[in-house]
Amino acid sequence: MSIKRIAITTGGGDAPGLNAVIRAIVLSALNRGWECFGIRDGYEGLLAPEKHPQGGLIRLTRDYVRGITHLGGTILGTTNRGNPLRYPVADKNGRLVETDRTDELLARFKAERLDGLIAIGGDGSMEIAHVLHKKGLKVIGVPKTIDNDLDKTVITFGFDTAVHFATECCDRLHSTAEAHQRIMVVEVMGRYAGWIALNVGVSSTADVILISEIPYDIYRVAEKVKEREQNGRFFSIIVVAEGARPKTGSRTVAEKKTAGRAEKLGGIGQKVCLELEEITGKEARHVVLGHLLRGGTPTSFDRLLSLRFGAASVRALDEGQAGVMVALDPPTVNYVPLEQACQRMKTVPLDCDTILTARDLGISFGD
Repeated sequence: MSIKRIAITTGGGDAPGLNAVIRAIVLSALNRGWECFGIRDGYEGLLAPEKHPQGGLIRLTRDYVRGITHLGGTILGTTNRGNPLRYPVADKNGRLVETDRTDELLARFKAERLDGLIAIGGDGSMEIAHVLHKKGLKVIGVPKTIDNDLDKTVITFGFDTAVHFATECCDRLHSTAEAHQRIMVVEVMGRYAGWIALNVGVSSTADVILISEIPYDIYRVAEKVKEREQNGRFFSIIVVAEGARPKTGSRTVAEKKTAGRAEKLGGIGQKVCLELEEITGKEARHVVLGHLLRGGTPTSFDRLLSLRFGAASVRALDEGQAGVMVALDPPTVNYVPLEQACQRMKTVPLDCDTILTARDLGISFGD
């Protein structure tokens, strides 16, 4: 069956570069004579049309995507609460339960005469895309996450922008930390992978980096602070991944998992800050960069990667591919099966060059 009409969805957290991907898909599709539509707010535009009085589908024209490459966010909207595999629906007692609505979603695709889908998102979005493909829909995945924890691609778009901004923030904190002779603890996103914290910590010459993959001992962290004082350095910069955990404890959870929503990590920066104040007697402050890492203008690297991914996803459909994710395998963009892309989370290897570099530089991981 030839392609005539395709849809785009952006799911999960937003990331710099999403709009660049959308623009590349739309222009590449229109140049092939295809029609292109955007689904509002993940899959909500089809599953909950009552929430979208202007229509759950947006017809994407050249004018609609003009001038959006440099913009953060997504013109389609997104959500991390509308997973059609585990959609929250109230039962007869008013309690939210998770329900599989993928068959209903496929029926909507058929009703709208959509021949294919390009799903832009992280591991959760790739899992959904894989299920939809197995049920007969032509799906191409595009890897998106600032956390860089999606397997089978060297890097995901959004990651470079997040690292760049967080590094700039740490650079700014150096001067105030030194002026007040304080410990500054910077908490960054990353979920259960420490890619952001590791890259930011090394790039900004942090003194301690706490990542999800290396459980830390808070007393070893305090030793590093005291060691610096003995060497005449009366301040310390500590970068902490939100998923970092102590050797004798568990991750710090801000919100527990509920129907349709994953657990939300957060609070580890404040925990480390308070413990270091008590152990060292030094004044400490914590900063949570949080969603600041998601917003703003994408770097040139992320823009280019996003445009390459978007164009490659349309080429994949045109070549008859389905059930694959576009992936960066320098110097080219390749296709990998969606099943492989969502088999495991890509965490930081303990023997990776960046960790070895950090240790050679004298940066502590609290172990």
